[in-house]
This record gives sequence, structure tokens and C-alpha cells, in this order.
Amino acid sequence: MQELYTKYRGLLLKLAYQLTGSVADAEDIVQDVFVKVYDVPPERLAQPKAYLCKMVTNRCRDLYKSARRKREQYFGEWLPEPLFGTIDDGMDTVVRSDLLSYGMLVLLEKLTPSERTVFVLREALGFGYEEIAELMDKTDANCRKLYSRARAKMGISSHEQISPEPADEEWVQGFLAALEQGNLTQIVSMLDQNVVAIADGGGKANAAVNPIITREHVAQLLTGIFRKLTARADMQIEVRPMNGQLGMVFRTSEGIHMVGMLQVENNLAHHVYLIRNPDKLNQT
Repeated sequence: MQELYTKYRGLLLKLAYQLTGSVADAEDIVQDVFVKVYDVPPERLAQPKAYLCKMVTNRCRDLYKSARRKREQYFGEWLPEPLFGTIDDGMDTVVRSDLLSYGMLVLLEKLTPSERTVFVLREALGFGYEEIAELMDKTDANCRKLYSRARAKMGISSHEQISPEPADEEWVQGFLAALEQGNLTQIVSMLDQNVVAIADGGGKANAAVNPIITREHVAQLLTGIFRKLTARADMQIEVRPMNGQLGMVFRTSEGIHMVGMLQVENNLAHHVYLIRNPDKLNQT
């Protein structure tokens, strides 16, 4: 059992996190699965990877039902919990860490549980359709349809290569410098014409209730927030890895105050995500 835990825990955490958008829920689900595996007869664990992934997937589906009801009552916009650092999958196979990108997680919220599961298993974890079909108790053809439907809902064409473009540190530092200087012209020049800013306060922190659109409005929002945050003498700003990309962490002596994530394409920010709900910022 210890060998299974060591070998598959990272992989299962990635799967659970991408299916729930919550680090805390992913950790609880994986822990619960390994507790239940103790009672599973050894002969049923002939293919442990598939068996464990199926258990995690089913637990995520159960959680999704209650989570969806909670999100319908959520105050303002709901954003996934950021993942600080990386998860070591401990596997010999290459797992697509870039598909843990924050923008991808936000897009996954558009999918049904079945569509999301097929997409994550196929794109992020590299499962073949036959493996996915067996894991989900569906036909190969049905899984292919779910995958195609998922891509369509996410606005990804059937021939488009999915390869998120993380902003490099120089770009992020340049964006922070423009914010620090209050240089609206420079900030606007780094935003896409159709940029959207989404903030998640969860009713527990000040945040825009609705998405903010247009470069000028987004730039004004960001400079206003930055001015208020940096007015605090104990505010520190870090650029650190999150979700396979670089994010901005605003930290005070009381802990993390806000996380900023950017979806960048062709050196322009298309989406700005501001996570302020303290329940989603309790990681170290």
C-alpha cells in the first residue's frame, strides 16, 4: 500500500485538482481513496493506476453535485483555487503540467463532469480512449464525442494544438513595474483589446462582482487595486510559480492577501484573474 501511495499520489492529486478546481478538495479525495483501498482485495488491484483513477473520478463526480449547488449561491464570480508550486506526479510517463494552467482550469468550468473527466484524462494525463472508456464505463465512441464536445465548449477547434503560453518572468516583472509606476499607457499596451478581468472575493473580501471589460477599464481597475494594496507598509509582492506558470502573490504580515494570474497570448494579457477569497489563499 505504501508503494502504491508513493507511486500514484501525485498523479491522483493532479487528476482530482483538475476535476474540482480545489487543492483542499483534491487532497481530501485522494486521502479518502487510499483509506478505502485498504479494504480492496489484491486481485482487484491488478491494474492499480486505472483502478485508483476510477475511484478518484467517481469521488470527484459525487463532490461536483454538491459543489455545483454551492457555486450557484456563490457571491460574485467563482474562480478555482490557485495551486502554488507544482505536484510531483512520481510517474515515469510525462504528465502535461502546462494543462494545470489557471486559464485552462477556468475553461474547464464550462464542461459537464463527464466532458471534463474525458478532457483531463486525454489532454493532461495522456490516457488513450480505450483506457478512458474502461475507466468511465463508456464506449470508445462515446468518449470521443465527449472530448470533441468539451473542446467545442472551450472554444478550441478540433485541429488546434493545446499549448498554453505562460508569460515569462521578464514580462510579468514589466507588468508589475508598470503597475507600480501607475503607467496607464504602458499597462494598456500590455492588455489585449478584448481583455477581461475577473475577481473572486466570495463575499469575504472586496472584489468586483461582475467581470470588467475593455483595456482602459481593466487598467484603471488594476492600478486602483495596486495603489490601495501597496499603501500598506507590510505589503510584499512575490512572483512565483503557480499552476505551471508565474503568478503574483500579494502578502502581508497576516498572510496572502491576493493572488493575480494572467493568461497571456502573443505578449498580451487576454484574461486577468484576481483571487481574494481568503478561503482559497490559505496555502503557504
